[in-house]
Amino acid sequence: MKNTIKAITLFATILSASGTYAANQSVRDMAGYVYPDNVASRPVGFTYMPDGQSYAMLSADGKKVVKYDIKSGKEIEVLIDLSNTRENTLDRIEGFTLSSDASKILVWTGANYIYRRSFRASYYTYEIRTRLLRPLSSKFKVQQAPIFSPNGRMVAFVGEDNNIYVRKLDYQTEVAVTEDGAYGKVINGVPDWVYEEEFQTTVSMAWAPDDLNLCFIKYNETDVPTYDMMRYEGACNPDESAALYPKVWNYKYPVAGKPNSKVSLHSYDVETRKLKEITLPDNRIEYIPRIAYGPNPESLIVSTLNRDQNHFEIYRVNPKSTVAKSIYNEDSKSWIDPVTYESLWLGKDSFIINSWKSGYNQLYQYTYAGAEMRQITKDECDVTAYYGSDALGNHYYQVAAPTPMDRTIRKIDRKGISTDISSNKGTSSAQFAPGCTYMTKTYSSTEQAPVYTINTSAGKEVRVLEDNSAYMARVGNKVAKREFFTMQSEGVTLNGFIIRPTNAKSQKSPCIMYQYSGPGSQEVLNRWQLDWMDAFAQAGYVVICVDGRGTGGRGRAFCDVVYKNLGHYETIDQIAAARYAASLPYVDANKIGIFGWSYGGYETLMAATADDAPYAAAVAVAPVTDWRFYDTVYAERYMLTPQQNEDGYRRSAPLMRTSRLKCPLLIMYGTSDDNVHPANSIEFVSRLERQGDICDMLIFPNMNHSINGCNARSVVYGKMLDWFNKNL
Repeated sequence: MKNTIKAITLFATILSASGTYAANQSVRDMAGYVYPDNVASRPVGFTYMPDGQSYAMLSADGKKVVKYDIKSGKEIEVLIDLSNTRENTLDRIEGFTLSSDASKILVWTGANYIYRRSFRASYYTYEIRTRLLRPLSSKFKVQQAPIFSPNGRMVAFVGEDNNIYVRKLDYQTEVAVTEDGAYGKVINGVPDWVYEEEFQTTVSMAWAPDDLNLCFIKYNETDVPTYDMMRYEGACNPDESAALYPKVWNYKYPVAGKPNSKVSLHSYDVETRKLKEITLPDNRIEYIPRIAYGPNPESLIVSTLNRDQNHFEIYRVNPKSTVAKSIYNEDSKSWIDPVTYESLWLGKDSFIINSWKSGYNQLYQYTYAGAEMRQITKDECDVTAYYGSDALGNHYYQVAAPTPMDRTIRKIDRKGISTDISSNKGTSSAQFAPGCTYMTKTYSSTEQAPVYTINTSAGKEVRVLEDNSAYMARVGNKVAKREFFTMQSEGVTLNGFIIRPTNAKSQKSPCIMYQYSGPGSQEVLNRWQLDWMDAFAQAGYVVICVDGRGTGGRGRAFCDVVYKNLGHYETIDQIAAARYAASLPYVDANKIGIFGWSYGGYETLMAATADDAPYAAAVAVAPVTDWRFYDTVYAERYMLTPQQNEDGYRRSAPLMRTSRLKCPLLIMYGTSDDNVHPANSIEFVSRLERQGDICDMLIFPNMNHSINGCNARSVVYGKMLDWFNKNL
């Protein structure tokens, strides 16, 4: 139904011919519900000491790192006090890392983020015994991804020139490991954009256990196409150099089907300063997501994937001889799930790997010779995290149980007997101390903000670190009740939750369908969440969220159905969820909207352009509109390349379905979104305009994919509330 979409173009100042006050009021009302005001408290800079009996924390003012006893909670000593350092002083520190023997500390200040996870900062080394505080580098003001050698006497880091350097702390000397680093061409020791984003890594270096060798990955991104983006002066952290002429910022971004960085593996001998390239014996290798040392200097463990990401292989490499031996390989009919290589655990005599080969993600133990020792877990549910093992042979892990909406910490002993060591209702996660004698447990539920406690490995609470009682007293009345439910879509049971209006305007209320829908993701979880949904409930809306097929926590078959066909089953399930919502006695069936961000924005557009779409309005934030626009690793993991799956890419693209849009649409995005580029939204709008249709749009100058800072989150959701008020 063409020419029925309301037209108004909005920019970040929310220019509107009418309703400006209402929109601004919605923004003000939203502030207490969204980032940063909705964030609960948590322990700052918490890290266990190597002895497994104590821990260190950064003080709230950033001026001290203090060591505490686990059992008593009493202060043992001040590891660093900025008012009492020698040679150099700092006003405050933002974070710290301990050497493995806890004799030294790396501290940093002035972090400047490069992408989502990586940052450069001014790093300093601090020797606890002598109180000497010294800059990490004499050559660079800021450094990236520094790591201590095992003996704590050296630090490897990456300079601003994309080269690796080793700082020898005993002599205060700085040695260049590589010399070929160059922006846009070669990166040494830290990942390129797509590795950081999709393989969730920020460091590509590993020290040998004997401190004599440093191994690293080199990324040659010369052939990766360059992506240009515009930067403006803006009002949030303004850049005066772009005041009159916008600046072009560019970086290497491989879209689906285009060349990736050519990765290679190298070793550096600390004594001889010689470099060697290590050639792996398989020309199918496209990616090296992880490297790490095993129990000895002859055991560099290298994880590899082919381009289709359906063949995973682990090599045990001797960096001195460069001989590589395959010790594990796995093939998938769809894709190798990232948990397989992201959660690889390397022990003294064996390694633990996650695998979906049983139909659920489970834990398997292998020798370094490549022999399977045993399947550790045999649960009829997914293992969602592995934490480690203790001296008695107990293994500790997290499972999606007793329902896919819960997360429970479990222990399994040598005999295969498993025991829950956390509440089995709600979401529990853990960080274990060395030796797995103690753990820091985090627990939350729909009714309880996160509580941080130190517990024994048997689950007994030792002490509370943060109970968020003050936070609950401040925000508790803002949180609306979540009601879990199940529904059917094509005979498949789906999980969801409902938030009913806390201030209903009539017997039947308008409804917002919220979803993310991406492969392996989950939104329907029994966890704490104060967010825009609670503000919408206060404003008289029903909010419903349903995890459709392809989402996580429910085994491999439930997830795999979307392979090579993104958007198809997700759309069927979201429309079924909207039909379910329409059947509820307190929902106005004629006033159902849909909203999503990122993949959720993509699915919003897919659902809103379906032939049987039941929506009266839709909001998409930072949406993908064609997987040809997105990066190689993510898009090809689920879709293969456009050359291999041309029809799949065409069917899955909202860009090809603009003529089927039947409801008012609002699109929002940041102009500096390096993840889902503005081109996704711009091309979609261009198609609408060509066919004589228009949509509303709100643009956030210089904002990235998260649209954070300077009240931006309040504006996103305040505008969305105001817009749904007008259209529903």
